[in-house]
Amino acid sequence: MSYCKNILETIGNTPLVQLNKVIGDIPATVLAKVETFNPGNSIKDRMALKMIEDAEKSGKLKPGGTIVEGTSGNTGMGLAIAAIIKGYKCIFTTTDKQSKEKVDALRAFGAEVIVCPTNVEPEDPRSYYSVSARLSREIPNSYYPNQYDNLSNRMAHYEQTGPEIWEQTEGKITHLVVGAGTGGTITGTAMFLKEKNPAIKVWAMDTYGSALKKYHETGVLDKNEIYPYVTEGIGEDFIPQNYDFSLIDHFEKVTDKDGALMTREICRQEGIWVGYSAGTAIAGLIQLKDQLKKDDVVVVIFHDHGTRYLGKIFNDEWMRKMGYFDKKGFTAADIVSSRKNVELLTIDKKDTISKAMKMITENNFSQIPVTSDNRIVGSIYEKLVFDKILSNPDSKNESIESIMKEALPFVDISTSIDTLAKMVSGDNEAVLVKDFKQDKNYIITRFDIADIMAK
Repeated sequence: MSYCKNILETIGNTPLVQLNKVIGDIPATVLAKVETFNPGNSIKDRMALKMIEDAEKSGKLKPGGTIVEGTSGNTGMGLAIAAIIKGYKCIFTTTDKQSKEKVDALRAFGAEVIVCPTNVEPEDPRSYYSVSARLSREIPNSYYPNQYDNLSNRMAHYEQTGPEIWEQTEGKITHLVVGAGTGGTITGTAMFLKEKNPAIKVWAMDTYGSALKKYHETGVLDKNEIYPYVTEGIGEDFIPQNYDFSLIDHFEKVTDKDGALMTREICRQEGIWVGYSAGTAIAGLIQLKDQLKKDDVVVVIFHDHGTRYLGKIFNDEWMRKMGYFDKKGFTAADIVSSRKNVELLTIDKKDTISKAMKMITENNFSQIPVTSDNRIVGSIYEKLVFDKILSNPDSKNESIESIMKEALPFVDISTSIDTLAKMVSGDNEAVLVKDFKQDKNYIITRFDIADIMAK
C-alpha cells in the first residue's frame, strides 16, 4: 500500500504550473510554484516543520512543550499542524491587519491567538514581535521559533524548494520571483539555485511602506520608508537575519491596490486561487517585463491560498472601501451590489396621490416608477406629489395618472458607470436597471452614482 504515515509527509513536492493569460504580453515562459498544495495551504509549512525538527534535535523543544510565535498567519498554520502531530501546544501573536480568516484558521487547529496592534514599532512592548518574545520567556517549557532570525527557515528552502524548482525546470530557470517577508523563502531558494547557476536572477517583490528595498540598495534601515501598508505576508520594518541580500539582484515595490487587483485576476484568468503576495509578485513581474526575453524561464512563488482573504481581497465591499476598484470599469451591477435599497418598488397609475405621498415619506424616495398591468408606463416625483397636495389638499384622492410623467429610462445591468452618469446629468434623476438573467428590476438614482464615484 502507498500512503503517508501522517499529514506532515505531504509537505513539499508542489506543482509548477504555467501561467498563460494573467501575464499579458510578457515574452518569457512564466511558471508558478503553487504552494497551496501543502497541507496548511502555504509555503510556510516547509520552514515550520524544519524549525520544529531542528529545535527537537538541539533540545530547545522538549516533549509536551508550548510553541510561541509571532506570525502573519501562514507560519502559525504550519506550526499548528506540526504541533498536533507531535503533541505540542501553540500560542501565536499576530497583527490586527491580518485577515479574520487567518485568525479563525489558527484557532480551528487548537491554537491560542493574541491579536496585537499593527502600527507600532517592532521594539514596542505591544508589537506582536515583542509580545511573542515576552510570552516565550514567561511560559515554562516553551519554545520561541522566531521565524525572522531562525536560519532553519531559509535552510528549509535550500534543502527543499530550491532543489524542487531546479529539477522541475531541468535547470532551465533564469529568474526567481518571490514576495519577500522574513527572507527565508527567497534566501534559501536563491542559495541553492545560484550554487547551480550564478547567472539566475533573483527578484524580490516588496510593498510600499516596507524598508527592505531601500536597505538592499543602500545598507541603511531608513525609518522614513516605513509606514502602514495593507499587503499581508511581505515587507518588513526591520531586517530579519534570514536575509542574505547578496543573493538578491533586485527589489521591486508594488502598491497595495495593484497587488490586490492582480490577486483577483490570477483566480479569474488562471483558475488558481491564491493570496495577496501572489498578486503582488505577478504585478511586480509585469512592471519588470521589459527585462525579460522569449527564452527566459521565470518561476514565481505562489505562497498561500485565497481562502485566507475571503473577507478582504475577494470581498467586493472591502475592495470598494479600500478604493481598489477602478471606477472606469464599474457597471450598474456594481452599484446594485453595493447599495441596500435598490430593489424596485412601484405604484399603479390608478392608486391615489395620497398613497404615493405615503410611499415617498416612509421610504425616503425621490421618485417612484408608475405601472399599469405590471408594466412600467411612467414615473412620479416627490416635488410633483407635494406641490399638488399643497396647491389643492383635496387632490390627494386623485389618481397618480393625473400627475405622472414619462417613464424613467431602462438600461441593462451591464451598463457602464460612465453611461449611467451621462443619463442622470440632465432631467433624469434616476434610471431603471434590468437584470435579465435574474429577471429583476432595480432603480439607481443620481445620488447612488455620485456616491460610488466619489469613494
